[in-house]
Amino acid sequence: MTALRHLDEYATSAHYSGSGHVRRDAERRSVTVDATFSLRSEVRLVDDVFDPATPDLAGVYLPAGRCVAIVDATVDRLHGRALRAYFAAHGIPLTTMVCRALEEDKVLGTVCRMAAFLGGDGCDLARGEPVLVVGGGVLTDTAGLACSLLNRRTPYVMIGTSVVSAVDAGPSPRTCVNGTLMKNALGAYHPPVLTLVDRALFRTLAPEHLRHGVAEIVKMAAVDDEALFTLLQRHGRALLDTRFATTGDDPELAGIADEVLFRSLHAYLRHEGANMFETRQDRPHAYGHTWSPKFEPVAGLLHGHAVAVEMAFTATLATLVGWLDVDGRDALLAVCRDLGLAVHHPVIEDLELMRAAQETVRRKRGGSALWAVAPRGGLGRCDYLAEVEHPLLAEAVGRHRALCGGFPGGGSGVGMYLRDARWT
Repeated sequence: MTALRHLDEYATSAHYSGSGHVRRDAERRSVTVDATFSLRSEVRLVDDVFDPATPDLAGVYLPAGRCVAIVDATVDRLHGRALRAYFAAHGIPLTTMVCRALEEDKVLGTVCRMAAFLGGDGCDLARGEPVLVVGGGVLTDTAGLACSLLNRRTPYVMIGTSVVSAVDAGPSPRTCVNGTLMKNALGAYHPPVLTLVDRALFRTLAPEHLRHGVAEIVKMAAVDDEALFTLLQRHGRALLDTRFATTGDDPELAGIADEVLFRSLHAYLRHEGANMFETRQDRPHAYGHTWSPKFEPVAGLLHGHAVAVEMAFTATLATLVGWLDVDGRDALLAVCRDLGLAVHHPVIEDLELMRAAQETVRRKRGGSALWAVAPRGGLGRCDYLAEVEHPLLAEAVGRHRALCGGFPGGGSGVGMYLRDARWT
């Protein structure tokens, strides 16, 4: 086995590295390569990211000599002036592409337009030059995919302006677009080199965007961090009502908001970071993401509500297989309902759709098993269901429908459909 040593002076990017070993077998006329790829991705909580006194963005883009940014159109309307003032204050030239980023824009055509802007037809971005992406979950998915394709891997910095993009989609390595009736069908693994999370940006979010984003925090609490779940039980409603303590003047709640965000990020990244390319399927952060990718577009649900429906249903399923007691199930449903998240939708009663979802996700997860995440041994812990056979699936759906039938609206959520979504 031989390994060539590459000098740092030949590096194409300061953000990525790799190495490889080559085995030569002359008798078999075979050459085998074993290669590794190395990256670093950091997530950082900051206060007032666009205040010129905040150094994080300047620290990245002063050495680069300019900043090329892709900005969500609504975010540009709300925060564009502050963004431009920041770079002007530091004397950094800024070029922006402002684009709409609705769920219907999560398609390959959007990615191609972004890549054309960043590449030779637009800014002629250097291979190691970090793009700035400012927006919500749709933008980080599409712009991240554009960066993965440009020069085969262009680094980017993410500023998540929604709860979803701050705690889940932003730091995630999964960049993607939707396929026909299947969420996130096409994509690549390409995490940002830096994600900046500033809850001050949540101040302009409409309640429905806050609410469905918080579902991703509930997800990590339910399967990985019992203390985080307790914080949501005690303070979740107050965090929604104050847009994560960005309205009013409550220093104690502001501290709780920071702790909730940090604990959620740590719970997410301690699993994601050790399995960046999904080479294994013991992934707690896939809770709520086994059946929902199929039924979410069919029902027209906001992502967080679809995830919450599956989380609640899977909690009922977990009680049937003896993994979770009724008190744990009821506590999870109570937190979701207190936050206005859906815990049931008639779409899951379509058993053929649910079975099709299982087959699709089984293939996506390597084909060996379903590996559906479910709480086990109490909230804050989980395990993986290798299979959910049709009789068990049907029984769980029936039990869950009966359970939620006693709730107002049958377990529906507040503003749970895509058509309900708006920005303030």
